[in-house]
Amino acid sequence: MDKNFSPADIEGRWYDKWESAGYFAPSGHGPAYCIPIPPPNVTGTLHMGHGFQQAIMDALIRYHRMRGHNTLWQVGTDHAGIATQMVVERQLEAEGSSREALGREAFVKRVWDWKEQSGGAITQQLRRLGTSPDWQRERFTMDPGLSDAVQRVFIALFEKGLIYRGHRLVNWDPKFHTAISDLEVVQEEEQGSLWHLRYPLSDGEGHLVVATTRPETMLGDTAVAVHPSDPRYQHLVGKTIDLPLTDRQIPIIADDYVDPEFGSGCVKITPAHDFNDYAMGERHNLPKINILTASAALNDAVPEHFRGLDRFVARDKVITELEALNLLDKIEPHALKVPRGDRSGAVIEPWLTPQWYVDAKKLAEPAIKAVEQGDIRFVPKQWENTYFAWMRDIQDWCISRQLWWGHRIPAWYDTDDNVYVGQSEAEIRRAYELPETLALTQDEDVLDTWFSSALWTFSTLGWPEENADLRSFHPASVLVTGFDIIFFWVARMIMMSLEFMGEVPFHTVYVHGLVRDGEGQKMSKSKGNVLDPIDLIDGIELEALIAKRTANLMQPQLAERIEKATRKQFPDGIPGYGTDALRYTFYSLASTGRDIKFDIGRMEGYRNFCNKIWNAARYVLSHTEGHDLLKARGTPSLADRWIRSRLQSTLLAVDDAVAAYRFDLAAQSLYDFVWNEFCDWYLELSKPVLWDEAGHPQALLGTRQTLAEVLEQALRMLHPFMPFVTEEIWQSVSPLTGATGDSIMLAPWPTPEPEHTDRDAEDEIEWMKGIIVAIRTIRSEANIPPATTLEVTVANTSELDRDRLQRNGTFLQRLSKSASIIPIDNHDAETASLMALFGELEVRVPMAGLVDVTAELTRLDKEIAKAEAEKARLNGKLTNAKFIERAPADIVAAERQKLTQVDAALKVLQQQRRQIEELRSA
Repeated sequence: MDKNFSPADIEGRWYDKWESAGYFAPSGHGPAYCIPIPPPNVTGTLHMGHGFQQAIMDALIRYHRMRGHNTLWQVGTDHAGIATQMVVERQLEAEGSSREALGREAFVKRVWDWKEQSGGAITQQLRRLGTSPDWQRERFTMDPGLSDAVQRVFIALFEKGLIYRGHRLVNWDPKFHTAISDLEVVQEEEQGSLWHLRYPLSDGEGHLVVATTRPETMLGDTAVAVHPSDPRYQHLVGKTIDLPLTDRQIPIIADDYVDPEFGSGCVKITPAHDFNDYAMGERHNLPKINILTASAALNDAVPEHFRGLDRFVARDKVITELEALNLLDKIEPHALKVPRGDRSGAVIEPWLTPQWYVDAKKLAEPAIKAVEQGDIRFVPKQWENTYFAWMRDIQDWCISRQLWWGHRIPAWYDTDDNVYVGQSEAEIRRAYELPETLALTQDEDVLDTWFSSALWTFSTLGWPEENADLRSFHPASVLVTGFDIIFFWVARMIMMSLEFMGEVPFHTVYVHGLVRDGEGQKMSKSKGNVLDPIDLIDGIELEALIAKRTANLMQPQLAERIEKATRKQFPDGIPGYGTDALRYTFYSLASTGRDIKFDIGRMEGYRNFCNKIWNAARYVLSHTEGHDLLKARGTPSLADRWIRSRLQSTLLAVDDAVAAYRFDLAAQSLYDFVWNEFCDWYLELSKPVLWDEAGHPQALLGTRQTLAEVLEQALRMLHPFMPFVTEEIWQSVSPLTGATGDSIMLAPWPTPEPEHTDRDAEDEIEWMKGIIVAIRTIRSEANIPPATTLEVTVANTSELDRDRLQRNGTFLQRLSKSASIIPIDNHDAETASLMALFGELEVRVPMAGLVDVTAELTRLDKEIAKAEAEKARLNGKLTNAKFIERAPADIVAAERQKLTQVDAALKVLQQQRRQIEELRSA
């Protein structure tokens, strides 16, 4: 092994070998274990959320692969309708062309060309994270097979009456001229105005005041609503008002939706341009007047002088005219949530338009029952409540999009607007016996991307064809996903799988949190706090990082602030930490369901962890290579027995943590074992045996075998979390232990070996560690040089303590660099000494000639003050009648025990101070 660990030197080499050797494919043996990847957009690039999610899935896949399961991680990408179309349209715009100039067929071909040349960059980035999906099975949501599945599902749902065409409000993007899903709408708070308008009563008896943030929509108002119990307006219900700037009268209606405490208690109702107003309009059978074009200009439904004006220009004109008529009551500054398209940046309009819908209520019933009866469980469980809340109030799903890139809706229209649904025009003509002379035109719209994604778990396995993959890997074992798409994807997969497979799509949904910055802020381009996982792996220079963070800002004025913050946070740029350190940081933060604060400092710590493992392996190899460790079994030392026992405990803890999806606990258990117990303690405990040239050969063999075997098993346990460094080291260590195989990823997961659980050895070593730590504490606090040999005594010893000192004295002396460690009677402890407590034991080193007495007195004074403060706190608590009365008995008992211990420690410290004062006086 090289002297230093260099991630860049090994990661690409090992990944290429794993992939080319086909190690990621299902083995064909053992129980099936399958994870379907949430398909990233084909236009996407890796962000921290992806990195976190992929790390979790890969740990699960590698863990179950090593446990002998027939593992499939189904990988693929989503065609990402609007995002992909936007990329290619921008290219055409730069060329002075447009999709309209190309025409639909040529444009779709151009998108396919882009996809083949530039799409899928994200899958190359996923490889950089060490992910191990079966790339040979990579799918794309517009593959021929998946497209056939989409078409069959649409036709089947239409034939069952579960898909229909309706005229309803949608989120309309006036820049891209398409309906978009709620997930594609970004609600950001902006400063605006609240306009209070006067609406004259038709009978001339005054006016009502309504408030709005979109005054131009008043031209489409069809009612004013008040609360039925509001005494101010009960007498007006049923009357009408003269709608300003128009020649229409509209009714005053009563509805419980109105909040009488908000504003004047009167609400303008525009059913064609507000979702809540639409619902009220349905309840009261109000007309729906659409006043906007697809580009959000005013249409012919408004007075002539407003027609053709952009909505915001029309807004100003409406306010000007109302003010001139003395119908503008007041204007107030107002912070409001403005809906914008996440890709276009345009303000989204609720717009009335014909679209295709899925009758989601009928599909939701079995999907709710599947979770209620435990066929699917959410981890953490509280997300089930979120799922139920949405599913029990589910609205019909708008599945059509006014785009060219995507699965075109398999519906055709004749000249009388009759609709025919089928796989092709030819099939429709045969099925409906339509003559060739009847002109048919296919629907121009495509399906919502989430429609094809909803079929992901079974369409990727070859459905509708019945095959071995479907039988083996469906339902999937677990879905790993963010909470933000429980509604848009998870719920819809459950509905579609139950409808078409007759079974749930997966058994478990593990819901992870968001990755936030170190301050807990959401990462966003505008905040300038986005981290790129690849930059963390490879490193990036400061100027390149600034350029990356300030490029393509929607608000260029933010660039200066972002540059300043970046220079402060990363004055030297970002050093490369390697993939293993990044992954381990993710796991260490992955407590179930919570958002994580990504801390660069923690990543530095896990880079050091990689180096620690590397250096430990070099130590092990330096003492084991060239020795035949397989010829016979050696005699294990106490330390050998201890570390093997601790390995067993760690294995059980990791297994339990992974089963509970507590990756943070698994990571912590492994870190504690490898860093603290194996590297910091066991390697030190092995040195007296390895350095004893006159020692027993069987003892030497036993320690060498333990070094190699425990390291080899620890590497296997670490592998799902740190794939690269473990593979590189395992290649050198495994031959020493007799482990076979070409890769650690195909090696079996360690199995529990109860015969190696040794509580006596654990107790004995923990006792020895306590003595050694106490001696090291004395050295550290008194600034005694490491080379100085100490005379150590131990007071307040029991018979067991004395037996342990006799058995392990020589060993302890070597490790603590002490000339002697002997037990003494309590009356012999009167000599002025430096002291450290280990439980009830007093570990002492005579001060004479070793210590700066003044400095030691200062230290003791601080310790005494600390102990006195704690004693006072506990006394106060235990003399508080309310605490004694209300606290559980075991808590009170524990506090009394603490007081006893603190009091005893204080007496020892005070005695020690008196002895040192006597030493100074002498």
